[in-house]
Amino acid sequence: MSYSLPIETDRLTLRRYVENDYDDLLKLQSNPDVTRFLLYDVRTPEQVKEALTGRLADVPMDSDGQALTVAVILRDTGRHLGEVVLFMNNVEQRTGEIGYVFHPESHGHGYAAEASVELLRLGFEELGLHRIIARLDARNDGSVKLLKRLGLRQEAHFVKNEYLKGEWTDELVFAMLFDEWALRSSGS
Repeated sequence: MSYSLPIETDRLTLRRYVENDYDDLLKLQSNPDVTRFLLYDVRTPEQVKEALTGRLADVPMDSDGQALTVAVILRDTGRHLGEVVLFMNNVEQRTGEIGYVFHPESHGHGYAAEASVELLRLGFEELGLHRIIARLDARNDGSVKLLKRLGLRQEAHFVKNEYLKGEWTDELVFAMLFDEWALRSSGS
């Protein structure tokens, strides 16, 4: 399996992380508004260094559990807006999962949608995935709206299935199949 980076869109560059991204990643992962619906809590500088090390590694995306996390950069200014991630859930079954995390000041501009479309394209067209899911906290209304805009459909609502940050939370699962992607991409 192979994929190509960086990816250029009209407004964005999706690229591998570099050492100089530490301050931007720290700003992202140490913000309680950002981590509110994530599986991890606010991270310390040491934890962010570990997270960055993982993002710097070359990920072939040929084994279960691998994750490709790319920085999303605003082309005009070079500003770090956030990140998108594609997980390889199961190579044999050709299933993956997408996720995204953006700085709050980047919300409402369509950046997450623009970047996520490219990650779906990479997963389906370059890595040959059959199915891509997205899992999220049911309270995250912004992400629900984004996934619907992207064309993913809600497949599950698990009630109080995870104990997260001191409370039981509901989880939603959205999904898209390659066939649905192909129809969407062809404009049908």
